[in-house]
Amino acid sequence: MRDRPDSFDEGLLLPALGAWGIGARTLDYAPVGFGDYHWVADGRWFITVADVRRRGFDGLRLAMDTAAALRAEAELDFVVAPLRTTDGATLLRLDRHRWAMSVFPYTNGLAGEFGEEQPAEDRAAIIDLLAALHATPPPLSTPPRPLELTGRAALEQALQDTRLPWPGGPYAEPAREVIADHAGVLRRRLAEFDRAAARTGEAVVTHGEPHPGNLLRSGGRWLLVDWDTVGLAVPERDLWLVARDAGDLARYADATGRTPDPAALELYRLRWALDDVAEFVEWFRSPHGRTPDAEQSWDALTGTLKTLAS
Repeated sequence: MRDRPDSFDEGLLLPALGAWGIGARTLDYAPVGFGDYHWVADGRWFITVADVRRRGFDGLRLAMDTAAALRAEAELDFVVAPLRTTDGATLLRLDRHRWAMSVFPYTNGLAGEFGEEQPAEDRAAIIDLLAALHATPPPLSTPPRPLELTGRAALEQALQDTRLPWPGGPYAEPAREVIADHAGVLRRRLAEFDRAAARTGEAVVTHGEPHPGNLLRSGGRWLLVDWDTVGLAVPERDLWLVARDAGDLARYADATGRTPDPAALELYRLRWALDDVAEFVEWFRSPHGRTPDAEQSWDALTGTLKTLAS
């Protein structure tokens, strides 16, 4: 996130590193990613702070435990996994209700941007990486990731509330208007999702969000970061974000013996778009200001609605 978190005491972080046996002296805010907040300590450790009111502490802990197991036990060296505390934990509560912290080794590398087009040779390397991940026996901590819309309730409520003013901040009323304009599109797309969501297939360990923003090119190889959404699902949960043509899908099939389902790829694409709309609507119906993160969210909301309409 570009904006620092509201109502968070950054003074908690350096003392909390003691749980990992780390005695850092400097702390720099890192305005990267979207959703969580990040700092770099002494140029050696990458700290992530999550608001666990949004996703739940226990669910995030399972994801972090899974990433750690994929790195240490399955020996997948492309997994940038959280470090364990001296007590063996991958996630530490910073208060009773809201904030939790994980720590990673700081890794030099170049990350991309969500939506960035990747050349064929890069896609091939990433598909090979995903094939290795999907072939890995799931650690016991791996959570299931059913095909569902996590933000459905918020989106359906917003569709019902478009006749009344939305408070919240400078983007609230524009968001209400654009959702009202696209209400028919959104309802049709929700119905389309429901008709197709009964599809099933063999579940494997999936990353969940292997887009360019979560891929780090470091020392001539690719690394996968941000394992918050790791879980058991069909391979298409990952592949729709990477594969762009028949050659990409054939490469995955050759590596795994599994032929990707084009209909499932499109279904996961639709799920992502609808969940994005729900998340941005919830953002704009909550207190917010005219900040870089809010501006980015507005651009993403309008762009996603345009895609859904087309």
